[in-house]
Amino acid sequence: MQMSTKKNSTIAICLTAILALSPVASFAQATATFSGEAVALRANALGISLALSDTGALQSSGGNLSRSLASVNVLGLASADALKSTSSGSGTSSQSQSSVANLSLLGGLVGAGVVKSNSSATCSGSQASVSGNAELVGLVAAGQSVVVSNPNLAISLPGGISLIVNEQTSSSGGNAGSMTVNALHVKGPSIDIVVASATVRYHLLVTILGAGHGLNTVPQTCQLHFFRLNQGVTS
Repeated sequence: MQMSTKKNSTIAICLTAILALSPVASFAQATATFSGEAVALRANALGISLALSDTGALQSSGGNLSRSLASVNVLGLASADALKSTSSGSGTSSQSQSSVANLSLLGGLVGAGVVKSNSSATCSGSQASVSGNAELVGLVAAGQSVVVSNPNLAISLPGGISLIVNEQTSSSGGNAGSMTVNALHVKGPSIDIVVASATVRYHLLVTILGAGHGLNTVPQTCQLHFFRLNQGVTS
């Protein structure tokens, strides 16, 4: 009986030592937060400041937003028809589109039959990403037709005015990223006009559920934990 008790004590001590010295797995869960905003027409020019066709922000639970306007005409600054904006989000993705027809800026210095922009944020597995682009039909600048193939096309116009077509800016590093698409951006002395601006952002948050030494096991799942996306159409 004494030998059996001693043997059991030895086994218990060994098990305790094994558990104490074994690597403790740590687990992490990644959740993604999305945000964004958009405006169809934003202008500060000729003493006028305006922002038109803004859908506003979606609720954190997602949903659908839609705004439309038959036409707008600000004499000498901008005119456009068929302004429409939509924004939606659910599950692990969000997207927005904006569009305008028969656009004219600065008395016809810049015009287009159709102007569209879009941006989206998606979450797949442990990866979150953003993308976007602009589409223009019948773009004319200072009387010359413009064919757009690549982002960030810069054109010099009379009067010290510059036009950037399909302006795209993005950043990505570590667990955060963002992207902005401006279909058209007109700049000059006391002039700043943006048509169809769409922005999305994501932030991947990793939460450590346990910690220890040795090799860590880190299964990550990317989920649309909080969603806010506001994407306007040209209006």
